[in-house]
Amino acid sequence: MKKTALITFAIILLTLSKNSFSLEKGKWTFVKDDDWCYIGSLPLKTDLPSTKKRGENYILVYKIIGSKDNIVQVEAGYSYNLKKEITVKIDNTAFNFYSTEDSSETAWTNDDGKVIFAMKKGLELILSGVSSRGTATNDTYTLKGFTAAINQLNKDC
Repeated sequence: MKKTALITFAIILLTLSKNSFSLEKGKWTFVKDDDWCYIGSLPLKTDLPSTKKRGENYILVYKIIGSKDNIVQVEAGYSYNLKKEITVKIDNTAFNFYSTEDSSETAWTNDDGKVIFAMKKGLELILSGVSSRGTATNDTYTLKGFTAAINQLNKDC
């Protein structure tokens, strides 16, 4: 229930503030607002064919100020096919993510702590998903700088 409330809050918050993101490729950026904080990054590369278009895609770890819970969220830039797997592979370990009809461009995991632990130890993260139109994508993120960024998030938020 608590996670559902946080997710709902995050969807609203991120939808309203999408244009204010200052994320970069290959860098983990920390942002603090009055009520929440996040760290995020843009993918270094994607295997999406150049003939296909998509919206903004990124990965975030966010939290409400005063909460101890860090939430991992990925944004695809397209609507996920809800019948297909969404996976995050960190080095050699894969984690399942899920999306919902209400927010089909966004995915979360039920294993935030395990994913964040793997991100701290890992070098590379590959997000794999399939769009509602059947296009498979693999987005590659660097994890260089993630540990420093998550430490700042936990310290300053």
